[in-house]
Amino acid sequence: MVKSLAGGGRRRAGLRAWVVRVGSSIVIWTVVMQLMPILGPASWQPRLPKTWPSAACLDRRDPLRPNSTTMDAAAATLGEDGGAHLSPPALLPRRLYRSNGYLRVTCNGGLNQMRAAICDMVTVARYLNLTLVVPELDKTSFWADPSDFGDIFDVDHFINSLRDEVKIVRTLPQKIKRRGYREPLSMQPISWSSEKYYLRQILPLIRKHKVVHFNRTDARLANNGIPVRLQKLRCRVNYEALRFTPQIEELGNKLVGLLLQRSTSFVVLHLRYEMDMLAFSGCSHGCSERETDELTRMRYAYPWWKEKEIDSEKKRLDGLCPLTPEETALVLKALGSTSDTLIYIASGEIYGGEARMASLRAQFPKIVRKEMLLSEEELRPFRNHSTQMAALDYLVSVASDVFIPTYDGNMAKVVEGHRRYTGFRKTILLDRRKIVELLDLLQDNELTWDEFTESMRELHNDRMGQPTRRNVLLGRPKEEDYFYSNPQECLAVPHRRNFSITKNNIRDTDI
Repeated sequence: MVKSLAGGGRRRAGLRAWVVRVGSSIVIWTVVMQLMPILGPASWQPRLPKTWPSAACLDRRDPLRPNSTTMDAAAATLGEDGGAHLSPPALLPRRLYRSNGYLRVTCNGGLNQMRAAICDMVTVARYLNLTLVVPELDKTSFWADPSDFGDIFDVDHFINSLRDEVKIVRTLPQKIKRRGYREPLSMQPISWSSEKYYLRQILPLIRKHKVVHFNRTDARLANNGIPVRLQKLRCRVNYEALRFTPQIEELGNKLVGLLLQRSTSFVVLHLRYEMDMLAFSGCSHGCSERETDELTRMRYAYPWWKEKEIDSEKKRLDGLCPLTPEETALVLKALGSTSDTLIYIASGEIYGGEARMASLRAQFPKIVRKEMLLSEEELRPFRNHSTQMAALDYLVSVASDVFIPTYDGNMAKVVEGHRRYTGFRKTILLDRRKIVELLDLLQDNELTWDEFTESMRELHNDRMGQPTRRNVLLGRPKEEDYFYSNPQECLAVPHRRNFSITKNNIRDTDI
């Protein structure tokens, strides 16, 4: 009897010990999994799982239009008072991985140059299994905008919407600094590099230094030859994670609403005729001698603008200059815009002011700008912040019925791509070289107005933002089509559409 009781006690003690060991193992495993992202360099190479990234990359939403919301991650709930309230979005599951180190980036350029760079840097961080510090923005360029990332983009949404792909932190953790960290290795990655360059050249540096700082981020990832999963992540960051702040989104929605109160449709004209653009490009067609001298002095005042001596007329004939407001008026009229067309001007201050705009406004009196639609009080928080003002123009440009850029700068390209992503909205891509040729023939009376109009419409029938493939030029990445103007890997090709320019207006017809 005593032996039987002793045996039973030993079995119960053994069972308790087994339960304790199992429970302890579960707790230890959970802790280890939570700590893996900060335990230091991994011994394995980064690779792309077959299921990555999520299908959410191909989500479509109609930005800024009535009856749609830009807060698609939030769920509306009905409060006790009967009013609708927005509940916070459910967090995505965090991706658990062993971080190879920290990546700091300082994005250079204007809003859209920095926007594309942020998308690239998130993609690099994901591919190399890094922890990304919230990007720093350029404050030293021509615009001298003091805005931080959080002044333009919703930081919480940026971090949380990507937590299933990459860990993003607001600042470097104190533990990194306590390890003796002072200044990171600071460098410029090679432009237009493939993911293999980052794997072979950059990852060993990060493992060695723990923190690497990219001090220039524009065009540091190739347009083509990148794995589709990485291309789709670039799109996910651009169209889902980079949401403007609620203040910017709210004012952008208001601008679109005010435009739709005036007309059922509107055109956005991205008129690149600011002083800095003309000085940088060396384009002075239509300018007085005094204005030309002023633009030249400005070009020499900025040492990082490398090209100083520029043949303005040659550049214009090559299609490398933005159209003047006078030229733009003729182009719009030839393409079918009428005097009652509502046109929103998306740009900075036009060089020459209202005097330079007179001919354009005479043809199209319903021209408006954000300064004409919003009160001074509404715009005051955004004054002296060029990137935030550009963000308002960006939102209106994406939502417009037709978008027409007069120069193919970063905003024109990124908006073109965004409009492709939201369903191939009409974007008239002006062939400036041919346009200049036609304009000169018209000016010299070698073309009648009817002949000019017919030539303009025929020239642009296949330049309306239809589905197309990017132009790839091996060994010449700067000359090939920009990824963000046509992110073809992320686009669901719609049923065939016939985009045409009619006598009265610009339209698209299903066929």
